[in-house]
Amino acid sequence: MSSPVTLDRREGPYGEVVLRRRDEHFEIIANGTFLMDTSDGRSERLLVDAARDALPADRPAPSVLIGGLGVGFSLAHAAADPRWGRITVVEREAAIIDWHRTGPLVPLSAASLADPRSAVLHTDLVAHLHTSAETYDALCLDIDNGPDWTVTEDNLGLYSPAGLAACKDRLNPGGVLAVWSAQPSSTFENSLRNAGFNGVRTEEIRVARGVPDVVHLGVRPA
Repeated sequence: MSSPVTLDRREGPYGEVVLRRRDEHFEIIANGTFLMDTSDGRSERLLVDAARDALPADRPAPSVLIGGLGVGFSLAHAAADPRWGRITVVEREAAIIDWHRTGPLVPLSAASLADPRSAVLHTDLVAHLHTSAETYDALCLDIDNGPDWTVTEDNLGLYSPAGLAACKDRLNPGGVLAVWSAQPSSTFENSLRNAGFNGVRTEEIRVARGVPDVVHLGVRPA
């Protein structure tokens, strides 16, 4: 594996964000901590599919909010699925949006961004959950590294009781909350139950080494 090549480096309101290329893959680094790369999209696909599969089968054209654009895998996978209706992505880093719209990540996202069902909002996810009046059938949240390890301190609010209450408010009855994490968290499972979510469970995604990535799931009561 070769050394990474820095393609862009930006200072934003939440610190430094960097796009690198290593061989044929891209990497996103935030404040010196690795966030994600394009080497394997299984986690992003499972995040979207697990939320979809937990919805009632007869719910027509369900809407989904994807928290975090990242390398675009979750958006691309949702846009490739004809069952989804409205697809909204919330991304707070202007640099990441730029890389997908006019930069090196265009080949990964051009088709999904052009899909008429898709929209990208440049805003903070936690703020959007607390202030928006929009509701969705599914929330697929992939920001930071999960409930037990956040790169940005502000993201802790997403996993707090107030943050989970806001998630619940943004879901339609019977809607699904799916949260990606770099490691399982029994504490977060309990937090979901305490916040009033039903059907709480965790699905694992095996990785090459270390503990599995996971998707935590909970359903808003109908």
